[in-house]
Amino acid sequence: MYSNKENINILTSLLIEWGVTDAVVCPGSRNAAIVHNLNECGTINCHPITDERSAAFYAMGMALCTKRPTVVCVTSGSALLNTAPAVAEAYYQHVPLIVIAADRPQQWIDQLDGQTLPQPDALNRFVRRSVSLPEPRNEEERWYCNRLVNEAMHAATFRQPAPVLINVPITEPLFTFDVAELPQERRFRMLDSDVTLTDATIEALQQELFKAKRPLIVVGQTAADGFGSSPFDIGELAKHFVVFAEPLSNSSSETIHFDEAVRRLTTHPEQQDGECDDASRYAPDYIIYIGDTLVSKATRRWLRQTQAPSCLVTADPLNACDPLMSLRYIVTCSNADLKLLMPALCDIYTHSDRYADNEAAWRNEESRKKYWNDWRGLLEKWADHAEKYEPEYSQMAAVRCLEQQIESASVRINTHYANSTAVRLGCIYAKHYVWCNRGVNGIEGSLSTAAGFAVSNKDLNVCIIGDLSFFYDQNALWNSCVGGNLRILLLNNSCGGIFKQLPNLHKSPVADTFVGASHTTTAQGICAQNNVEYISAHNAEEMKRGISELLTHKGNRPMLLEVFTDADTDAETLSKYFRGCT
Repeated sequence: MYSNKENINILTSLLIEWGVTDAVVCPGSRNAAIVHNLNECGTINCHPITDERSAAFYAMGMALCTKRPTVVCVTSGSALLNTAPAVAEAYYQHVPLIVIAADRPQQWIDQLDGQTLPQPDALNRFVRRSVSLPEPRNEEERWYCNRLVNEAMHAATFRQPAPVLINVPITEPLFTFDVAELPQERRFRMLDSDVTLTDATIEALQQELFKAKRPLIVVGQTAADGFGSSPFDIGELAKHFVVFAEPLSNSSSETIHFDEAVRRLTTHPEQQDGECDDASRYAPDYIIYIGDTLVSKATRRWLRQTQAPSCLVTADPLNACDPLMSLRYIVTCSNADLKLLMPALCDIYTHSDRYADNEAAWRNEESRKKYWNDWRGLLEKWADHAEKYEPEYSQMAAVRCLEQQIESASVRINTHYANSTAVRLGCIYAKHYVWCNRGVNGIEGSLSTAAGFAVSNKDLNVCIIGDLSFFYDQNALWNSCVGGNLRILLLNNSCGGIFKQLPNLHKSPVADTFVGASHTTTAQGICAQNNVEYISAHNAEEMKRGISELLTHKGNRPMLLEVFTDADTDAETLSKYFRGCT
């Protein structure tokens, strides 16, 4: 029987999955449940050593001999500090030493309780990764616990090995052993052992895709290749697979509008294509995730709910993330190598004779075609809706007008969208690569980033930004290096408009004042003091003329167009758009 502590059981199961066969265990009450599990599992040999200083070196010696990750398990408090000399030695010898330390609950650290000290960062200088496992109370915390153990073991064993710390806070009672079996835990794996993209890796990924009935490829934010072009052809990829991509990943017309489609799938599934059906036929059964973040929160949430196994294609496999909570495989692929990987993925359909002996794979072909056709029909419907939808005078109308004029412009234009409503509107209308600070998604610095880009790039650079972001970052205009190739479309509805779209927030009496930061500020004075040409718009005609001037005016000073709109109208116009395609 195993401990009733779920974090300990998850840890034990994953140690087995990662090939741990030896554990040096030290005496103590707080770590007793961990030691019990290690002994009980039957596949890990436990070696009792009393002195933690010596125990850690014992474990390092075993790891040096076996070339496998080896555990040293200690109790809480100073016991962990005693492993430091061995951990430092393991760090410089590149040994996969797995330090597992039991800990007291976080609330009792530094509260004069016995055998307590801040453990998670105690060895930080000499471990590649340090994690502290939660005691899960729900499925999300259970996933988090699983992910942390996987991340630590991956860090310890990937490429050049290194020591790691797995800290395990445990609440009392400590000694209940009534769980009959360890849980089955998913493990992160490199799809191929090579650290660069190889033919073997491509072949393995093709095999995974060919087994899927409903494969889907997600392309998050990617770095631009050259002047805002994609490092690979997303449009070609979309001819063979369902692809979710955004302007931040240089999407093609075949891949945009999935955010709108997912919103409808999750709110009114019975209305899709006129059929009485749920969203299950649109759910993937295998996902390849390329690039960084997606703007669409609805899509991230839905993809997580599908629980489809996912493969992460990343240039940094040591710091692999699990954005869809379903990571199974990791593929190492640099931005440059994506140009090689994408044609190879498409190739599985044009040269699928190599899988002629795989009957199960061939039986999936019809399902894959139906899945592709279902999604293509849904995305085309939303593309048509976006084209025909005529928003009333609003921020949405301003972005639509801007993107229409950019599309027909005769000069190269770089677009920089600020976070919040601005980039979400850009994802509806932009048909080209866009820059946006989506790493952390903060409102600060969007204007400064665009201005800095414009200093180094002499093409026309347009920053589309909301009022709070603009006023927060107005010092970007205070510098003499800013020139006439910087143009700003300021969307001013006198508050943080994104907060108007949050369900039930309006019920709070401070929704507008304290949360939405309502104001009566304009940019005219800021422009005057910073030598920025200023124009404004209060209706549709002024807005259209202003955007035309913004994109065509010749001059050596930055130019700003401030479009004044009503926040409630902005919110309702966008809501009506999302409701409009049935």
